[in-house]
Amino acid sequence: MEHTVTFTLPDSLTPIVVRVPTNTLLADAAQLASIDIGQPCGGQGRCGRCTVQVTAGQVRRRSALRLSDADIADGYALACQTVVEGDAAVFVPPQEKIERRLTTDRVVGEVSVPLDYDYQTAQTIRRVHLTLTPPSMDDQTDDWSRLQIAFRLQHRLEKVDISLPLLQKIGSILREGEWEVTAILETSGHPDDAATRLIDLRPKHEDEYSPLWGIAVDIGTTTVSLWLVDLITGKVRAQVAEYNGQIARGEDVISRIMYASKGDGGQEMRQRVLDAINNLLETACKRIKLDEGKVTPDQVVKATIAGNSTMIHLLLGIPANNIRLSPFVTAVNHVPLMTGLDIGLKTNPEAVVDCLPGVASYVGSDITAGVLSSGLDTMENVTLFLDVGTNGETVLGNQDWLVTCACSAGPAFEGAGVANGMRATQGAIEEVWINSDTLEPTYRVIGSVKPKGICGSGLISLLSETFITGLLDKAGNVNLTANTRRVRAGAHGGEYVVAWGAETESGEDIVLTRVDIDNLLRAKAAIYAGFTVLADTVGVPLETADKVLVGGSFGKYINVEKAIQIGLLPDMEWSRFEFLGNTSVKGAYLALLDWRKRERLTEIAKRMTYIELSADNSFYEAFTSALFLPHTDMSKFPSVAEALRR
Repeated sequence: MEHTVTFTLPDSLTPIVVRVPTNTLLADAAQLASIDIGQPCGGQGRCGRCTVQVTAGQVRRRSALRLSDADIADGYALACQTVVEGDAAVFVPPQEKIERRLTTDRVVGEVSVPLDYDYQTAQTIRRVHLTLTPPSMDDQTDDWSRLQIAFRLQHRLEKVDISLPLLQKIGSILREGEWEVTAILETSGHPDDAATRLIDLRPKHEDEYSPLWGIAVDIGTTTVSLWLVDLITGKVRAQVAEYNGQIARGEDVISRIMYASKGDGGQEMRQRVLDAINNLLETACKRIKLDEGKVTPDQVVKATIAGNSTMIHLLLGIPANNIRLSPFVTAVNHVPLMTGLDIGLKTNPEAVVDCLPGVASYVGSDITAGVLSSGLDTMENVTLFLDVGTNGETVLGNQDWLVTCACSAGPAFEGAGVANGMRATQGAIEEVWINSDTLEPTYRVIGSVKPKGICGSGLISLLSETFITGLLDKAGNVNLTANTRRVRAGAHGGEYVVAWGAETESGEDIVLTRVDIDNLLRAKAAIYAGFTVLADTVGVPLETADKVLVGGSFGKYINVEKAIQIGLLPDMEWSRFEFLGNTSVKGAYLALLDWRKRERLTEIAKRMTYIELSADNSFYEAFTSALFLPHTDMSKFPSVAEALRR
């Protein structure tokens, strides 16, 4: 039986009406009406952020988690957990909007071209000029054979492969160029490998030094980054970043896997990340100004893509459900070369697309690319590499050995699961200081505007400051006896007011709550436990590590002192920490330029030994011990003990 569902939006006077069968989820009915209701937990009913109000009609709530009796009496329901059982009228409240101005896009710096880069020897893309003899009644050789003869005689290329779509066009291109053409070829780069594929055939002879375009892409759980590169010079000509559109269907990889496993969820997730990449590609092309004309996405002839294993699976439309199920196995770690057309990119259809190799279910090519760009695999001394993000990947090793693990830190440091958390965009509090005498805060806001919330670096800073000044105890409890009106009892326990409503954009107080503190403690504990267990497993004391390399866009903005004070980073001399930014996209860039570095990346993936923490009881013990500020064992944090003593 079908029913009518009428949706009303706050910014529209015209209702949207759809017909759906009995037992259709309200979230699915909304999609049919082209209304996007966010489901950050992947439709599991955990986050409560898909709440709508049923103003009339018949629905059934499978779950009412996060809804009070009063909420239910007022008609509120979780769209991902409520099914239609009759005609219904539904009001959709304003949805959380993701800001489009990213810190990573706001402060990009110039990227240095590797000193040893030489297009002629390092690049797998070649541009060659061909001059053909026109056919005649005396020479009726077919166009493709004529082209192959020219490759052989003029460039010693014995075998060149061509796709059917390109074969269908060569006749018109040869005649448009009056038998002078430029061929764009893909080779392996290795001198012993003669495999060659025709990517594009262009009329006339192009300038030998005019750009050939490639892109390096990092598909992060939160952010997608893209660098547009001139393959001739090796220069990065544009850097752009955008939030991964999959966030609306899950803020962590497990939520996304679960959403993708339902109905058409996999195709939707694939399209969301494709849209993000293609939109970034168009934006990057528009930023390039050339004397000879504009750059268009279809001029891109090569792409390298890095990302965690789940992101690569979702991009390719490969079912990812086994990644989250024991024994946690991927469908593929080393993806074969594909084309832009295969994947759905708006590049040249024949562009070579290289999804870089990963290691295991939770250590993907974002980490192998990070190891490559950081140079960890070439270092003599033992070094620790951390990617501080949703998945908390860690690598320990040197030029002789590499071990790796991953732990689910969750998106707390991205602002999710925090009452006033937000991403690092304009209006985010990014740094906090609290006067130890008055307990009054001062803060710095991105964009120097009224604050909207607190981003990851601000949360680390705030957690540290409230602990060091005695506003929090080791367990994260708020000191309700503190001599300040900023401490108060909230709905979920003690809380600290960072900014009064009169100071904020929304007019409401910005606070740190007990629930926020618990989420942040779990996130930092998972990361700390991950690298300590990894070090213990291989018998290398953590304090013997020569350096700690911190990757990830978020890592650039971490205050070392405060990260140590909350127990997120090990207590070492600050000089031993290096913050590298987005090492994943940098590694993808190096692999884009040089076939030798691409081969090195494959070797890195093969060399890395993966340790599955879920099979190790010591991880749970280490995690539990790290659920305190900074840790249950203060001997691990002597500098923090000294700061507290002072």
